[in-house]
Amino acid sequence: MRELISNVLNREAEAIRELVFSLDEAQVDAVTETIKNCRGKVVLSACGTSAQAARKIAHTLCCVGCPAFFIPPSDALHGGLGVIGEQDVLLLLSKGGYTKEINEMILPARRSGARVIMVTENEEGEYAKSCDLILRIKVKEEPDRFNMLATASTLAVIAVFDAVSISLMEEKQFTKEHFYRIHPGGGVGKRLAEGE
Repeated sequence: MRELISNVLNREAEAIRELVFSLDEAQVDAVTETIKNCRGKVVLSACGTSAQAARKIAHTLCCVGCPAFFIPPSDALHGGLGVIGEQDVLLLLSKGGYTKEINEMILPARRSGARVIMVTENEEGEYAKSCDLILRIKVKEEPDRFNMLATASTLAVIAVFDAVSISLMEEKQFTKEHFYRIHPGGGVGKRLAEGE
């Protein structure tokens, strides 16, 4: 059991290391600039495991002063799309690019004037091509024996947007005072209050 766990951890760590070489820098730069220049909010949506990654990304963006939130696709398609306006960015996560509920959000969001970004492994997909920007994030394989569980791929997406968020924090010259206003609670808030 211990050997199996070590093997999974090593393979997931390697998947993240490989991103340095596999990511399209122009795509990453374009997505980062679009989020940086957003005058509204960043709205994220996804299904399944990707939804958990999207929730985490939304929270991290908020932590660095970029207003963001997650909306479930089912809510979005039943009136929730009304929250998206022309100053907003819609950031969609779909590993394979075939998630019906996600793809049905693209056209209405674009009609509202929002910029639409698709994060996917399948940049050649019909729906991805209808977005303003595509960010391809692909790992060689998942570490389970079926190559099915979205584990390494989910960590890869989170890692890329951690890097994007920290880049935005530096671009904004984010200070500890800014951070304390946003994050007064918990151990982080305590450290900031004490001037660490």
